[in-house]
Amino acid sequence: MLQRTRDGKSKTILVAGGAGFVGSHLCDALLARGDRVICVDSYLTGSTENVLPLKNHPKFRLVEKDICDLREIDEPVDQIYNLACAASPPQYQADPVHTMMTCVAGTGNLLSLAERHGASFLQASTSEVYGDPEEHPQREDYRGNVSCTGPRACYDEGKRAAEALCFDMLRAGRADVRVARIFNTYGPRMQPNDGRIVSNLLVQAISGKPLTIYGSGEQTRSFCYVTDLVAGLMALMDVDPNPNAPVNIGNPGEFTINELAEMVLAMVPTGSKIVYKPLPTDDPQRRRPDISRAKDLLKWEPKVALAEGLQQTADWFTTALGEATSRRAPERVTRRPFVAESLPLGA
Repeated sequence: MLQRTRDGKSKTILVAGGAGFVGSHLCDALLARGDRVICVDSYLTGSTENVLPLKNHPKFRLVEKDICDLREIDEPVDQIYNLACAASPPQYQADPVHTMMTCVAGTGNLLSLAERHGASFLQASTSEVYGDPEEHPQREDYRGNVSCTGPRACYDEGKRAAEALCFDMLRAGRADVRVARIFNTYGPRMQPNDGRIVSNLLVQAISGKPLTIYGSGEQTRSFCYVTDLVAGLMALMDVDPNPNAPVNIGNPGEFTINELAEMVLAMVPTGSKIVYKPLPTDDPQRRRPDISRAKDLLKWEPKVALAEGLQQTADWFTTALGEATSRRAPERVTRRPFVAESLPLGA
């Protein structure tokens, strides 16, 4: 059973990126707990279909807005979750300038909003702040091995800069800020073409196409099922006192990409074969979170094993792909060129 917020009262909670993969699951969980939810999304990578079942919920409000342009919300807000950023390489590299400014200017706008409303703020950071790590597993005190000029820098360095903004606001006493470093997450509502390894392999297998692996396939990842991640994010937002430090949220189980592909082929026996292609620039070789801090501070750890979660995700994709031809594609907001403005942190 979901726990109440730390004072036991229902909250008004803004979820930026709430129509996305993780954000929509978070909206579901918050509403199930009895909170009021304001979902803010530009639909750049989110989808109206993810939140369509919530459309008529009496405690759900949908605001179509890019956080780079968001200055105010016309009602009091108690908590803000910032999940508003493209999270897969093909998506965040499609417009790297917008990705960087979403991380920095957009996060700045939301922090300013949190300051004015006296709202607690949770930043969805990423394991990518560790880059291609020279330390394994990755602990929160590891400072990372990140290229600041490579094709992934818009996201990696953007998230690092966002963390810097968050902790400066926290140290200055201007906002109650918490930072979650999210490791690979998967589950229903992933976009079929988002370029993440789980969705890539499942969609290829279900479609009877060859499974594409980049590099040797011996690079490793850790995969956290989306409901486990959401529980971790909510626990971090509601923990008292503030941890005053980033917290890894992920599943410490470590698998090679080859092992993942074999699991997919066992679940979706379509006769697909594995093909290998060159590894993208700056792609990390090993990834596994040390979640000791989350266990100690949040009393949280993941519960869903990869085999179980992968089967549920495969079942969802099988249904979703089967319905795709009879379903109208979700509309997207046309991406506009970003015009840099000063960050209104003191506004």
